[in-house]
Amino acid sequence: MNIEQIREYTLSLYGVTEDQPFGDDVLTFRLEGKIFACLWLGGGEHDMKNSEPRIALKLSPDRNIELREQFSAVTPAWHWNKKHWSDVCYEQMEDSQVEALIMESYQLIVSKLPKAIRQKYIIVR
Repeated sequence: MNIEQIREYTLSLYGVTEDQPFGDDVLTFRLEGKIFACLWLGGGEHDMKNSEPRIALKLSPDRNIELREQFSAVTPAWHWNKKHWSDVCYEQMEDSQVEALIMESYQLIVSKLPKAIRQKYIIVR
């Protein structure tokens, strides 16, 4: 996936909004005001030397450990709580894997919403 595809897919999820509270070099994606993904746009204050294009995703602590052991493209998030967030170098992974991880992050936030609000985000499969 490229950066435009990441943004398009993430915004296609029901109820997702985007903003730039950390500056012009980072897009955050929110559900009900809660950040679940943070897309680095390159350069700027949040630049890391020799870094790959990446998206930070909020996942369960156990899942983060599992993914970091399984994929070299998944590392502790550079500027986030490393227990709850992982950076995913999306160009190094299959598109379907990246989409699945974004969905997993989205669903984690859905699962933490109050029941009355959560109902409108239940995905029928």
